[in-house]
Amino acid sequence: MRREFTRLKNSFRFAIEGVIHAYKTEKNIRIHTVVAVLTLALAWFLDLERWEWSLIIMLIGGMLSLELLNSAIERAVNLVTNEYHPLAKQAKDLAAGAVFVFAIVSVLIGIIIIGQKIWINILNFLTI
Repeated sequence: MRREFTRLKNSFRFAIEGVIHAYKTEKNIRIHTVVAVLTLALAWFLDLERWEWSLIIMLIGGMLSLELLNSAIERAVNLVTNEYHPLAKQAKDLAAGAVFVFAIVSVLIGIIIIGQKIWINILNFLTI
């Protein structure tokens, strides 16, 4: 039982070390985090409904997770080869593409949710 707890504790520790390392070395994850914090602040200001909060938080978590996976794939490819290889480039490009697609979808959903709330607030302000 104690050994299982130690393994579990270590797995959490390793995961946290990975996240910390990513924040120290990866500019894109820091950019995504700044955008996430601004989005959360705007969502709070606009008083989103519970389901909207859930979706926004899920998108932010997905975006940060994909960025971590992209960084892991880049490192694994770099570990295998230091030389240019078309397949290595494709692996890196595909991983970056996954992040890009999810970012676009996240922005579109954010515009649908937050944009509507902003528009309603503007209309309410103009009719006062």
